[in-house]
Amino acid sequence: MEFTTLGRTGLRVSVVGMGCGGASRLGQSYGNSEEESIAVVRRAMELGINTIDTAEAYRTEGIVGKAIAGVPRDQLVLSTKKNPYKGDTPVSAAELIDGCEASLRRLGTDYVDVYHIHGPHANQAQHVLDELVPALQRLKKQGKIRAAAISEHFSSDTEHAVMLDLFQADVWDVAMVGYNILNQTATKTVFPITQARGIGTECMFAVRKAFSRPDHLRAVLAELVEKGEVPAAEIDLNDPLGFVLAESDAHDLTEAAYRFCRHEPGLDVVLMGTGSIDHLETNVRSLLCPPLPAPVTERLQRIFAHAISASGS
Repeated sequence: MEFTTLGRTGLRVSVVGMGCGGASRLGQSYGNSEEESIAVVRRAMELGINTIDTAEAYRTEGIVGKAIAGVPRDQLVLSTKKNPYKGDTPVSAAELIDGCEASLRRLGTDYVDVYHIHGPHANQAQHVLDELVPALQRLKKQGKIRAAAISEHFSSDTEHAVMLDLFQADVWDVAMVGYNILNQTATKTVFPITQARGIGTECMFAVRKAFSRPDHLRAVLAELVEKGEVPAAEIDLNDPLGFVLAESDAHDLTEAAYRFCRHEPGLDVVLMGTGSIDHLETNVRSLLCPPLPAPVTERLQRIFAHAISASGS
């Protein structure tokens, strides 16, 4: 495993993060038993992953808590989250604090290293800044969290508008950012800010179904071409990213997609999620591979330089 420092937090984190949400939720979405999901988290730790991300909304905090029981706490970097709204109702500072304490109980720990406001939507930023940031600062003073963090709702905010709005206040230690081959907008807008301020970055959406389902990839690329976000002359819609495999040693597009994100200078941790130990091991191998050849990376950057609407899902 390789490690880096998570921005100004000073936390030493594995460059591969174990994501416990997404479509899989450690396999809970697909019928895994609790024991099977616990085994996935434990195997991740055996592979050297020390960065584990969950959330109240994922309903996997209890599984993580059981998986990490007995592991020295200072060997782990735990991340969890709470939504800023329940439906249309804003979450109060007191509710956020209560939610954090409930997460701590489920995780079986006295503190979490990174605590996110989870995916605020448009028009929720001011509530986050006015009501919830002071609560985060209180939790930090109490030692219940070490870093105040923000994640975004990337599937509906592919240009990071809400995160950029929240960056008006320099209160964030960590940001979870949507980024992948098909949407590199963060390189122009988000990463200059995070790098200047020393905000640690976690990558989500590195791989979504566009990279594992050829029909879906073709449909996404056709739409991007139709919108004028991708130049038609640069893409063979019958095999849109075939050149990536032809001109690199990547075994498949999933591996290539992980490698593209892993070696982006603006990112510290790339999150991956699965309910399968075999799949976990494959993903870790991909993320520990060297960068794609420079000509391939440069071509991908050129093709998608103006792509702003796809999330990869």
